[in-house]
Amino acid sequence: MTICALATAPGGALGIIRVSGPDAFTTVSSLCSISCDRVAANTTRFTRIKDGEEVIDEAMVAVFRAPHSYTGEDSVEISCHGSLYILNKVLELLIKNGCRMARPGEFTQRAYLNGKMDLSQAEAVADLIASSNRATHHLAMSQLRGGISTELSRLREQLLKLTSLLELELDFSDHEDLEFADRSELLQLTQTIDAHITHLAQTFEVGNALKNGIPVAIVGAPNVGKSTLLNALLGEERAIVSDIQGTTRDAIEDTIQLGGVTFRFIDTAGIRHTDDQIENLGIERSMAAAQRARIILMMTEPGVPYPDIPVRDDQTVIRIENKTDNFQAKFGVGLDQLRQQLTAAAPKTADNDVIVTNARHYEALVRARQHLQRVLDGLQSQLSGDLLSEDLRLTLSTLAEITGGQITPNEVLGNIFKHFCVGK
Repeated sequence: MTICALATAPGGALGIIRVSGPDAFTTVSSLCSISCDRVAANTTRFTRIKDGEEVIDEAMVAVFRAPHSYTGEDSVEISCHGSLYILNKVLELLIKNGCRMARPGEFTQRAYLNGKMDLSQAEAVADLIASSNRATHHLAMSQLRGGISTELSRLREQLLKLTSLLELELDFSDHEDLEFADRSELLQLTQTIDAHITHLAQTFEVGNALKNGIPVAIVGAPNVGKSTLLNALLGEERAIVSDIQGTTRDAIEDTIQLGGVTFRFIDTAGIRHTDDQIENLGIERSMAAAQRARIILMMTEPGVPYPDIPVRDDQTVIRIENKTDNFQAKFGVGLDQLRQQLTAAAPKTADNDVIVTNARHYEALVRARQHLQRVLDGLQSQLSGDLLSEDLRLTLSTLAEITGGQITPNEVLGNIFKHFCVGK
């Protein structure tokens, strides 16, 4: 079936309508003053879009021939003027001539099904569209270019080698004088693979923080300037500032970008001893927010001790003494230095780093490692090769789910692509 959809956001000077499928050329040609079949591939031609004798618009038509198109099918992109009337009219004419409206993500789904990209790359398209800063754009581009796919391909080669050695042992198990698989060598290879999968899974914490914003908790006693600092960093009156202790009863969140990275700030209730039950709930949430944070801005002022909260080794603590010559949140003194400290504390990724940002990929890596852990336990306990081979096959199959090598159920694909925008 040939599909069509608006591929650009409405409201601009121009709008692009994308058409893809076996009858793309015929359907578009029926509306135009040119024949798409006669247009050279990957070129653009001027045309008039007509409804009978009525000219709807003057447009540019770009023709892409299968398999050298985004979807791997014959495709046409019609660049019209951005009038909603024009765009809706062209879509109406396309549907009238045999197209149907594309479902969310259907163009990218067809690209995956036609072998133009694997599933992890298809998901990267949505991440690229949603990227809001340099860090998330870099991560999405790395995945779109096959960064994760390449890593999984290397793992697959190692796992296949391990599987082959074990199956050779099974095939010739009746030859007592032959030994095709040295168990110590197999154990070492399995440990190497396990370390690689573990490392990939551990990158999800960094990837998730960069994708959703690095959580930064602002904690301290009441009235030391936490809400003032949040407002100063955001450049707006986001949190209520008052001399009355306990004004902030719940965590207030907002985000800013520094150095191409999104930081998600959490202004928490002041930490102190109080008999106010509602305020105590806010303080409990402050402690919980500090535990979830990757960076803690621990605030105080002269004569007030820093809050006594537990800090993990993987958390960065930046101590701020407010209302001093070096730092005054109310007047913006010291904010530039604080921004530099925050940027320095953000996770760093190199161009060649493979970072997992997708929860589905992380979950598959965790399950793959569980299967591989049984292989490690079996090798150490001298378990028979046939049982080890089964767990190795499960490991391979689970890793293949990330790229879509062994999954095609419609419900899985539907769940992945339903969050895409229409036209992509």
